[in-house]
Amino acid sequence: MSKNRFLIEIFRAFAVGTLIFLCFLGYDYFTDRVLFQNRVADIWKEYYVNLVYSTILYMVNMSWFYFLLKKWDNYLYTYKRMAIAIMGNLILSVIGVFIARFTVLTVFFDWSFQRVLDSQSVDSYQQSVVIALGVALIFYAIYYYKYRQETKVTEQKIIASTASAKFDALKSQLDPHFLFNSLNVLTSLIEENPYQAQKFTTSLSKVYRYVLEQKNKDLVTVDEELQFARTYVRLLKMRFEDSIVVDIPEHCSIPEAKIVPLSLQLLLENAVKHNVVSEGRPLHLTVREEGGMLVVSNNLQEKQVVKKSSGVGLRNIRQRYAILTDKEVNIVKTEADFKVFLPMLTRTTSRTETQKIYLEGKRYEKAKEKVENIKGFYGNLISYCCVIPFLVFLNYRTTDFPWVLFPIFFWGWGVVSHGMQAFGYNPLWGKRWEERKMRKYMNDENF
Repeated sequence: MSKNRFLIEIFRAFAVGTLIFLCFLGYDYFTDRVLFQNRVADIWKEYYVNLVYSTILYMVNMSWFYFLLKKWDNYLYTYKRMAIAIMGNLILSVIGVFIARFTVLTVFFDWSFQRVLDSQSVDSYQQSVVIALGVALIFYAIYYYKYRQETKVTEQKIIASTASAKFDALKSQLDPHFLFNSLNVLTSLIEENPYQAQKFTTSLSKVYRYVLEQKNKDLVTVDEELQFARTYVRLLKMRFEDSIVVDIPEHCSIPEAKIVPLSLQLLLENAVKHNVVSEGRPLHLTVREEGGMLVVSNNLQEKQVVKKSSGVGLRNIRQRYAILTDKEVNIVKTEADFKVFLPMLTRTTSRTETQKIYLEGKRYEKAKEKVENIKGFYGNLISYCCVIPFLVFLNYRTTDFPWVLFPIFFWGWGVVSHGMQAFGYNPLWGKRWEERKMRKYMNDENF
């Protein structure tokens, strides 16, 4: 615990001790157990005694609390860890009461050490330990509320940025993937036909310009992709000449139809990469429309020895489509041919709509969590209404000290807090305060 934190906690300990003392003082006043005009000095003495107890108990419990936060990196709120935390608070509270009691009796009442030891009993600890545990539980509840709010803000910020970030990551795979395979083709041409290699380099620069132009686009029109595919095929023909036969339509029948950028190029590239291409066994590549899908097919004549595919091309296309739409990319492989069905989308999907796809999946979870919170609140309220009357009866039949006020107050405060959290209401800042604070943090780039 840092020096500044230590001073803050000392101040809080004094504040909590003063509040508890005023509660007891008010109780004594309204029950006529204290005559203020005759006991001013005694009241001050009781106040100092109370501060000793509250400061020691508060500091040992808060030190334990900060130790747990540091040890478990703020992930404190599980059943097992909370059980360990409460058990630690109980043990430390007993030790703290002993230290406080020893200090008070030796300093304020001049008792000897042996007399303090001889006076030890369960009754000497009961009230102080109950109060210490009650205060500790309040702080656990406060920090749990703070933890939940920070978690919600972080989660919403991550969700809001995940779709765009993932889409950018997928598109960033295309540049090195395309360039690497194109350079492999260029390397082969340099050895076989230097003149064709020179023409290939010029055409490659034009093709790669298109790749760079699509970098910031989620979708492009099918017509754009068809035109680019024809340009890319011309590059392939520079190397394979008549070993490749390609049938690509001039235009799409649906002018506004769109697909993900470079999808056709990736499929044509994969077909060449994984199949035998020779004059004796030409590779037939076909692009056509079928049932709202753009179908890319080739005759299957797989290479006997081929380096294991990384699967970047097809996986990339599938993942980009999965982000943008519910329509799936279908792959059909038979003994004769290999077909890939690309969905043609008839409306533009913006970045905002992309994020909504992710957020939609979270709405059910959020609604379910809210229902669980409300159900938990009703269970807590019913338990409170059933248990408190029993404790009142038990207190009335066993002792004159009104210890039942502590569970009534502290548990009641917990029930009220639970209800405000479940129904999203805060009497101090209003119902919209949480939403405004979350929006503020989400817009803060340094958060």
